[in-house]
Amino acid sequence: MKILITGGHLMPALSVIDSLLHQNKAAGVEIIFVGRQYNLDNEKSYSLEYKEIIKRGIKFVPLTTGRFLTEVSPKSIKNFFLIGAGLFNACKILNQVRPDAILTFGGFLGFPFFIGGWIKKIPIYIHEQTLNPGLANRVGNYFAKKIFISFPQTKKYFSENKLIVTGNPVRKEIFAINKKPFHINKIQPVIYITGGSLGSHSLNVHIGKILSGLLADFIVIHQTGNVKEYDDYNILKKIKEGLPPEKQKKYYLYEHFLSDEIGYIFNICDFVVGRAGANIFFELIALKKPAILVPLPWSSHQEQQKQAELFAGAGLGKIFSQHDDSNTLLRLIKDMSKNLEEYKKNFNQLQSLYKQNAAETIIKTIIPQ
Repeated sequence: MKILITGGHLMPALSVIDSLLHQNKAAGVEIIFVGRQYNLDNEKSYSLEYKEIIKRGIKFVPLTTGRFLTEVSPKSIKNFFLIGAGLFNACKILNQVRPDAILTFGGFLGFPFFIGGWIKKIPIYIHEQTLNPGLANRVGNYFAKKIFISFPQTKKYFSENKLIVTGNPVRKEIFAINKKPFHINKIQPVIYITGGSLGSHSLNVHIGKILSGLLADFIVIHQTGNVKEYDDYNILKKIKEGLPPEKQKKYYLYEHFLSDEIGYIFNICDFVVGRAGANIFFELIALKKPAILVPLPWSSHQEQQKQAELFAGAGLGKIFSQHDDSNTLLRLIKDMSKNLEEYKKNFNQLQSLYKQNAAETIIKTIIPQ
């Protein structure tokens, strides 16, 4: 059986892929992954999803397509033509690959395969990761055979007869120490700062401004992303080089952490500062890690803001607006470090959202047993 998987939300896709590789290799399941080869269309730095898929020995097929934009502008007109080109290329890929099923993980990359798959009568499955679905997946509701959702609150956006509440597939690597990219002597609390696979330019700027103050009281692991337009990694590297040696030794600066490294990072850190995407939301709940969440202001339908409010409202952490002063973030970090045990006590409030068998439920639905 051939399954074509499209990127969008990478981590749940990897969770399902790894479960497929582990459980069904002998059953002859072939995976083809369609995604973004580069971080941005106008630069040539490889995306994390490209690195992770190639690392697993899976065929990676790049696709360029357009996004749905609500405002009318020259950019939206260009995107309209890119969507058309994406649909043409998706149909071309489907003709070449001839998959038995299509599984998409949200975002604009899935849309051309909704149309192409429907035309070619290929069963389409969607996993919606977020509280508030984006436009592409809402449109996909009309083409999909089944729709898997992470939050019960998301039911109202889709046809009831197609829905399965699976939860969000969480990569198993976060629970195990498989590889240590470095060794930390934990003489102070450890913070893991992450902006997701692309990194967060706004968050990186804030950290650069308060880095010296942070390193007075904490050990910092910082995943910056590698978007060349911002060059955040190299800028922060220069800031690090200007610090006293005793502070430099406590700052672990990386563009990305691969799947086999992330378990050590989560294991060693005391709390997290990061975006409020659904992936980090569920990983934090699974690991019971308090966090300061920094919602992406322009995320689709304010999904990150709402996820951050759900997290903070349950007493699991705090929210920082990227428009606030950097010193406000420093104060929040220091305050959180004093009350970590209180935050940890509250995780049972949202524990029911984390479902350990999410990936397996998706696989059993797609592949006849």
